[in-house]
Amino acid sequence: MNVNGRYLLPAFSLLLGLLFWQMASCFYRPEQFPSPLLVLEGLLELVELGVLREHIQVSLMRFGLSYGLAVLIGIPTGLLLGWSTGAFQAIDPIVQVLRPISPIAWFPLAVLWFGIGNPPAIFIIFLSAVFPIILSTTVAVRQVPHTYLKVARNFGAGRGMLFRKVVFPAAFPQIMTGLHIAVGTAWIHLVAGEMLGSQSGLGYLIVDARNFLRTDWIIVGMLIVGMLGLLINRLIRLVEGSINRRWGIERRNDG
Repeated sequence: MNVNGRYLLPAFSLLLGLLFWQMASCFYRPEQFPSPLLVLEGLLELVELGVLREHIQVSLMRFGLSYGLAVLIGIPTGLLLGWSTGAFQAIDPIVQVLRPISPIAWFPLAVLWFGIGNPPAIFIIFLSAVFPIILSTTVAVRQVPHTYLKVARNFGAGRGMLFRKVVFPAAFPQIMTGLHIAVGTAWIHLVAGEMLGSQSGLGYLIVDARNFLRTDWIIVGMLIVGMLGLLINRLIRLVEGSINRRWGIERRNDG
């Protein structure tokens, strides 16, 4: 895609979306569905009050801790399950039983275990992210072609070198797919966790604004959640691209 299309098409889509938003807001009272201009005014009001930055910082802190912990635990666990048949047979049934349980269903227990505040929200976000990472990493390792392993062994690669130089690089693209999925699920459950039991963060901002019928603040919170999610996803793509270039892995560039 050329440079003009890369920037003009998103700008056109954004303007079209704002136009439809403005037209739709004409059919509702401002308390029900505020116009883009009223939402902008609400954004400026939150900035002037000084609360918006605090909520964003708290949400990003919770997300960073939870997601980082999920990566630190999920990737080694997935590598172990994918590499060791015995570990897979022993642990995978437990993972498959826990994985379908909605992280929100854990919230009553999380409050009982950790109390109110950051810990239960971090726990919920961690649960939402760790299982996609474990599963994608496990599948990625188990799907590494056996030809790669045979060739490496023929050249005298030991078990450790085989894993570092062959298995992990070959599995990396699919591991990154799991990391991308985990970002989305973790960010969604971040907001849900903050709505249920926190006194700060973007989720709390949205719920608190509802109590005061500040629909403009609700939409501000929703838009910031979406934009931050986009930025986080882009950051992960930059890290992925850097590692891919280091290993000589070519990926399709969608801009």
